[in-house]
Amino acid sequence: MQLTRPLVLASNSPRRQQLMREMGCTFRVDVRPTDESFPADMPIADVPAFLARQKADRFRADLGDQLVLCADTIVVVDSDILNKPADADEAVQMLRRLSGRAHQVMTGVCLLSAEETVSFTDVVTVVFNPLDDYEINSYVEKYRPFDKAGAYGVQEPIGMIGIQRIEGSFYTVMGLPVHQVYQALKSYELRVS
Repeated sequence: MQLTRPLVLASNSPRRQQLMREMGCTFRVDVRPTDESFPADMPIADVPAFLARQKADRFRADLGDQLVLCADTIVVVDSDILNKPADADEAVQMLRRLSGRAHQVMTGVCLLSAEETVSFTDVVTVVFNPLDDYEINSYVEKYRPFDKAGAYGVQEPIGMIGIQRIEGSFYTVMGLPVHQVYQALKSYELRVS
């Protein structure tokens, strides 16, 4: 996909960068510190897109002709948001909580240009097989999933052995709903070409 403007991916996530490259996009990475808090009474389904827009807003003052793409992923179980674990103990607790049951992964995206702000969220249901303590502890020790919402990477061994099924896009669970991002970029480019 050849874009008519420079594209900025506001994410340090190697997974998002990989997915954007595989989609054929040329981009540069620029990440700006952002307050990732949200109102306590905000509906959970609104949180990912809200956080993605917060990240995008950091670019508004010096946007120029760039397109800025931001994303945020959360994991939800029992109406609780599981963000990135602070340490190994928290990662183990999160994975024990996800073991043997379904949860939702929500990835919000914001595409910012001088003309408009487009945001959306994709929601996927993930069902885990039961995981034993050895599987959980080994994964956390070896892969240290402290940069991942819910303490797991779908593309890593815990996803390979633990996930029974996914209802929705695998790539949304990986951190970027590529099918929706592609359509948003394609639609935008058709409007400005």
